[in-house]
Amino acid sequence: MEGGKYTVRVMFMRILSILTLVTLATGVSAKEDADPWESVNRKTYAFNEFIDSCCLKPVAKGYRAITPDFLEDGFSNFFGNATEVLTIVNDLAQGKFAQGGQDTLRFIVNSTVGIAGFIDIGSRIGLEEHDEDFGQTLAVWGVGEGPFVMLPFFGPKTLLGSLTLYPDTALTMINTIDKESTKYTLSSLGIVSLRAGLLDIEKLAAGDRYTFIRDAYLQRRAFLVSDGQLSDEELFGDDDFDDEEF
Repeated sequence: MEGGKYTVRVMFMRILSILTLVTLATGVSAKEDADPWESVNRKTYAFNEFIDSCCLKPVAKGYRAITPDFLEDGFSNFFGNATEVLTIVNDLAQGKFAQGGQDTLRFIVNSTVGIAGFIDIGSRIGLEEHDEDFGQTLAVWGVGEGPFVMLPFFGPKTLLGSLTLYPDTALTMINTIDKESTKYTLSSLGIVSLRAGLLDIEKLAAGDRYTFIRDAYLQRRAFLVSDGQLSDEELFGDDDFDDEEF
């Protein structure tokens, strides 16, 4: 029991350290200079593309080819349900108590009646899925998102999103599993499931793929942080996206 309390204390101390670092490091807003490290980011993107093309993408295609649609949807639902605790904690941290109650009910319903989230009962009864993380919470608290960063393996982030990877990951239920082999197997399956879900979306990328991915990611983050309260001009700027494509 004491060890568990120590682990919780360590986690919150790290979160506080991250908050302090982010507050000092993100004096420039993303709108002022979204990608000052573009040359490095492009090299990292090229590395990620190489790893993806030779390893992850073929596996994702094979997974999609042999997995029935209902199983593919079920795995996607399961991994989505595994992040609900993260969403609930950040609901409360942002003062969204009604949404937090709804997300808690959704998690309970899907985890029980929905068989550990495999069946998305919550959506069928009107409990909408939300997406909240510590990066969004800190942004709501007034911490700047900072410049765009392309991380090896993890892909597109902002500086703020990069620094909140640890607490976001710690509150994913799969990472609370004690048995290492089970945890790594589920984590690997989650990555493959996520990549398979992007196979259709990536067909939208036209022209310079790096620019497309960067702009789409930043627009998505702005949409999430503002809870969708953005005008088309604020959200899309001068890009040639329309609402349906986004």
